[in-house]
Parts: sequence; C-alpha cells; structure tokens
Amino acid sequence: MPRPISPLALAIVGIILFGDGAYIHAKAWLAQILLERAFDSSIATGQPVKPWSWADTWPVARIEVKRIGASAIVLTGTSGQALAFGPGHIDQTVDAGERGVAVYAAHRDTHFRFLRNVAIGDVIEITRADGKHFRYRADASSVVRFDASGIDPATQNYELVLTTCWPFDAVTPGPERYVLHASLIGTGG
Repeated sequence: MPRPISPLALAIVGIILFGDGAYIHAKAWLAQILLERAFDSSIATGQPVKPWSWADTWPVARIEVKRIGASAIVLTGTSGQALAFGPGHIDQTVDAGERGVAVYAAHRDTHFRFLRNVAIGDVIEITRADGKHFRYRADASSVVRFDASGIDPATQNYELVLTTCWPFDAVTPGPERYVLHASLIGTGG
C-alpha cells in the first residue's frame, strides 16, 4: 500500500507553486512602476531613459484604455527580456501617429491581459515618449495564426495593432494570436 503524502509536504509544494506564480505578477507590477518613472523622465528630458541601469530597452509610449482603467508602458523592441517587463513596439513598424501601422505586442497573462475587455468602439490613447498624444478607435479584432496576421505593413492609413497570444486563458503556448486593430481618430491632449 502506498504511503500517504503528508499534509506538510503538500502545503510546502502549494506555497512554492503559489509563490512562483505571484513572483511573475509582482515583477510585472514593479516593472510598470519603474517604467512609468522612466517614461515621465523621457517626456521631461526629451531623451530615452532606461528604467534601470542594466536595461536593454526603454519606454517609447504609454497605452491607455480609460473605459476599463487599463494602462501600460510600451518598450522598444520585443525581445523576450523586454516582453517580460511590458508590451513591446515591434521593430520595423512605425511609431504611433505616423502613416502606416504601429504594432505593439505583449503577454496575454500580464501586460495585455486587459485586451480581453477592450470592446469595438473603445478609444485607445497613446502618448509617445516625445509627449505627442494620439487617439485611436478599436474597429476590429480577430484570431489568427502567428504567421498569418493579416497586418498590412504597407498601409497608407494611420493604424494601431495590439496583439497577444490566444486564447487568453491558456496556460501553454499556442500558434494563435489575438489581433486588435484600431484607426487614428485624433491627436493632441
């Protein structure tokens, strides 16, 4: 007959697993505080400011969806290290407010968790590190394969795409991505 597992051993394993999950969310929360400070300094100085001395990325924009109280600082690039701390601006896409499509990507379980609550018609506000402000309206969403996004990099419009893994509640990686498309509706504060 197998020996029963002691309640103490089960409690220790549970605490370790809970702590590991809490660590990920705590790191994301603390990083956003440091990123907010660096972003505010970037606007004030007009120069990129790293959130911590060893960072290989820096804030380039702030995303806000006020209807749902969501906000995140966007970093330059989408390396694994950058995405661990915030949404990333995909290289080779334009900056928000420029002609073309600006694409920001983030993890579904941390920084872009709020995308599940963004509705078509919601206003997405982007403030760049140079202080310029742009308003976009969410006008379409889709679920696509990672290699078939449907994003047109040659568009002549002023567009924004926010993308993350799909489905939102999955615990393992998969080939599908959620793509939220928005069009520019205004500039300024």
